[in-house]
Amino acid sequence: MKKPGAGAKRILVVEDEAAICELCQRVLTGEGFEVGIAANGKVAQDMIGKRQYGLFLVDIRTPEMNGIELYQWLQGKHSQLASRVIFSTGSVIGKEATTFIEQTGRPFLPKPFTPDELSTIVRETMKEVGK
Repeated sequence: MKKPGAGAKRILVVEDEAAICELCQRVLTGEGFEVGIAANGKVAQDMIGKRQYGLFLVDIRTPEMNGIELYQWLQGKHSQLASRVIFSTGSVIGKEATTFIEQTGRPFLPKPFTPDELSTIVRETMKEVGK
């Protein structure tokens, strides 16, 4: 049986850009987190089924299953995890995606971001979710 909070120091980065994955891995590992990397929402779903995560950094635009679809899946299947999502994207996002992010109330980290910006938003979100 999994212990409550067992995944608190584990972050799943849902990102298809190798350079961003490397940056997240380096910075977040340095902050004491165990970092999982998923290239898209489908891979993330499989990883979420196997491990607990305390936080999710989710790119809005990934192939096969995008960040919005993954968030909606989380709301339906693991509603308690939806409050642990930070959205990210490097693209200019359209009105629909902007409205979606605003409606979720989840934090948003625009790319490119600095290591300090990443660390700050992760720390703030972890405080918010009580971990």
